[in-house]
Amino acid sequence: MTVLRTLTPVACDEIFALNRAYTLDDHPEKVNLSVGAYRTSNGRPWPLPAIQEAEKQLLAENNPFRHEYTTIAGDGTFLEVARDLMFGFDNNSSEIQTAAKHRISSVQTVAGTGANHLGALFLSKYMKPQTVWLSNPTWANHYAIWDLVKVPYKLYPYYSAYNCSFDFDGMMSTLESNAQAGDIILLQACSHNPTGLDPSEEQWRAIADLCDRKHLFPFIDAAYQGFASGTPNADNWIVRHFLNTKPHMEICVAQSFSKNFGLYGQRVGAFHYVLNEEARGLRDTVTDNLCQLIRGEYTMGPVAGSNIVKKVLTSPRLRAQWCENLETMSFRIISMRKALFDELVRLKTPGSWKHITGMIGMFSYLGLSPTQIHVLRTKYHIYLLESSRASMSGLNDMNVLYVAKAIDETVRNVD
Repeated sequence: MTVLRTLTPVACDEIFALNRAYTLDDHPEKVNLSVGAYRTSNGRPWPLPAIQEAEKQLLAENNPFRHEYTTIAGDGTFLEVARDLMFGFDNNSSEIQTAAKHRISSVQTVAGTGANHLGALFLSKYMKPQTVWLSNPTWANHYAIWDLVKVPYKLYPYYSAYNCSFDFDGMMSTLESNAQAGDIILLQACSHNPTGLDPSEEQWRAIADLCDRKHLFPFIDAAYQGFASGTPNADNWIVRHFLNTKPHMEICVAQSFSKNFGLYGQRVGAFHYVLNEEARGLRDTVTDNLCQLIRGEYTMGPVAGSNIVKKVLTSPRLRAQWCENLETMSFRIISMRKALFDELVRLKTPGSWKHITGMIGMFSYLGLSPTQIHVLRTKYHIYLLESSRASMSGLNDMNVLYVAKAIDETVRNVD
């Protein structure tokens, strides 16, 4: 008898299962709208030109230390440029900016997932929250991460299925009525996964004020900085708002470089804990305790990907090229949103489709039923999540009309 006799089957990850089914499908018009990775207009991966140039330079340098250990916290220069990018710091060495930097403890992680997990583990161990509030819906991995650290979660309304919009009133009223001091609230900085719906700046201010008034702890997941709008400082607005306008509050940020640098396989990320002004002297202690957790899990973050990010962000020429690459990716996705919307309007597909162009970033909730999603997959070979989350980067000039026609026929014929 195995010692694992109590082990029970678990459901396969839906995204990876769909991606595998798509790969095995030999239909000539198949379309993959499931995987959250950027694709070109030819449906292929796109190693960013800035990244390719950085790789060439790193190879030419032939640094003998490139395969060595770094510190447990990670590469120091990488952490500085990652922090400065996330919090909007520039080369200005003003007293205000220097003081803000001294409030931030930063460590390197295994991508954004690792940053989310490390942050959840750290807070569960030292803050001991009773509840973490997650948006309904949210990235599926958020549930698993907080389950693993045994912090119960509750859901706040986020998506209104009635008109495919952000349910700001529902979110605020639920948190106002039910959230308790010391609870964690998980917020996504931009390009909300899976809905593609983000609060406006006015709404963000109200959310931040509620967190302040109710003494909630903001945990910000920042997986798409620069990828959503094409401008990094536009996509980190809420992070800068908390840092600069609420210095008496503490927050943390999980940062990923998978989407905005196209480094999906290199697993590059960082976790930042922001202390309040009165506690900034504890920064090194926070870092030491984070390092203790890191040492017990993965010892240090991967070097190859962080070297690429460091090379790009410390070179003015490569950084400018990277910003151009961000615009290319974000603008192509915006154009595909418009193309899908325009074709659905032209076809006079029943219902309103304005939400497609009103959303931002990689994903959209199309507002289709699970039955309709099943028909799209089995009859038209279009793969997207049962929730109707579609990866907009999977659309291109060669398939967008086909996808629109399939949606039109499905909506007309399937309830």
